[in-house]
Amino acid sequence: MTARSVTNSALTQNQITAVEKLIRPYIRRTPVIEVDGADLRFERVRFVLKLELLQHTGSFKARGAFTNLLTRDVPRAGVVAASGGNHGVAVAFAAMRLGKPATIFLPSVSSPAKMDRIRSYGAALKIVGDRYADALAASSTWAAESGALEVHAFDQIETLLGQGTVGLEFEDQSPKLDSLLVAVGGGGLLGGIAGWYQGGVKLLGVEPEAAPTLSTALRAGRPVDAEAGGIAADSLAPKRVGELMFPLAQAFVQRVVLVSDEAIRAAQRVLWDALRIATEPGGAAALAAVLSGGYKPEPGERVGVLVCGGNTTAVDFDK
Repeated sequence: MTARSVTNSALTQNQITAVEKLIRPYIRRTPVIEVDGADLRFERVRFVLKLELLQHTGSFKARGAFTNLLTRDVPRAGVVAASGGNHGVAVAFAAMRLGKPATIFLPSVSSPAKMDRIRSYGAALKIVGDRYADALAASSTWAAESGALEVHAFDQIETLLGQGTVGLEFEDQSPKLDSLLVAVGGGGLLGGIAGWYQGGVKLLGVEPEAAPTLSTALRAGRPVDAEAGGIAADSLAPKRVGELMFPLAQAFVQRVVLVSDEAIRAAQRVLWDALRIATEPGGAAALAAVLSGGYKPEPGERVGVLVCGGNTTAVDFDK
């Protein structure tokens, strides 16, 4: 695959497969673990967790970042990205690996863990505004002035294709899932996975009650602004979902489950207590849908759960 060979068309498995081969040298094939429901305080269900928080940079975002930088022409000015945190970390890492300059715009709501990672990868970090939308506007201005290539966090076909490789891997590792729960912010991950499975699994989006971007869009029939708050605001609250993922959600996402901040915190604690997995709030949102009762699996159901991010300072090893 060469630069500009990816077109603005509907996602296909062939496209995602080609992208996976391209980015394979730069990403990890993250593990899948099967967990008895009793271990997670939920009887009669078999959970299958894909631990994408073990990906380079601590989240699935590295896949989309490398896809962008490997399939698009990067100018001398380098790349620029706006992010709640994880996308910025991923773009900074990919730029470092490929020897490209990077400038990352984050809102003040981003976690210190993510800010520190971006700095450690040598990118220029700029904090602008309180929410992702503020950082996005500033990054677009920077791109126009500097000539840097914009790498969108979710509304970019290359980003969707890269995130779709999560679905490719998950199906290969666990081909007999009954359902699959995926957290939603801007929808790049859910859209990419929907593009891979194409209805082949019962696919559910999960988003915070305080940031119901996809729920609001589905009611309106198009992406529209929604609330953008809650404890997962640095990863699941971009104000609206992407235009490119929306038709994929309409076609292939069975429903969207809303979860409270309290349910997300509870899922974080369960993952840590039962499995010693430390996630950021957004990384625990998908599991929260089941533990809170928002999604009620059938007895014996094999429930796929994407644990999508782990950039947190929640664990204190000095205690």
